[in-house]
Amino acid sequence: MLDHMERRADSGEIVKWLNQKQLKIAGPPLGWFYDNPEEVPAHKLRSDVGFPFEGEAKPEGKIKIKKVPVQEVLYTLHKGPYREVGPSYGALYKYANEKGYIPLGCPMEIYLNDSAKVSEAELLTEIQVPVKKK
Repeated sequence: MLDHMERRADSGEIVKWLNQKQLKIAGPPLGWFYDNPEEVPAHKLRSDVGFPFEGEAKPEGKIKIKKVPVQEVLYTLHKGPYREVGPSYGALYKYANEKGYIPLGCPMEIYLNDSAKVSEAELLTEIQVPVKKK
């Protein structure tokens, strides 16, 4: 997986690296978002992108390995352009608050279809927020 701090590898670089290492991609691409775009300027937003894979690997260059822990999450499915996920996040956090959940850590997005193969209107993004009950 990728650590997005300085000089980030993009998803194409990650796929190439996984193929070179003969590691099988085991699911759709993932993204983690560490900052709220309503509070942090765009040029300072931090994020990671990666792919689940089968096999063992070690970090190398821009590529970092991220183990995703088993955790309780609330999730929603957003349909439409990536740039329009804000209201889906808002609804998910509102639901969490109303049902007595406390968000823990950063949200994760799972990109369920390929923007090169479907229109923006058909994009499906699962948004997960790790939580615990109050």
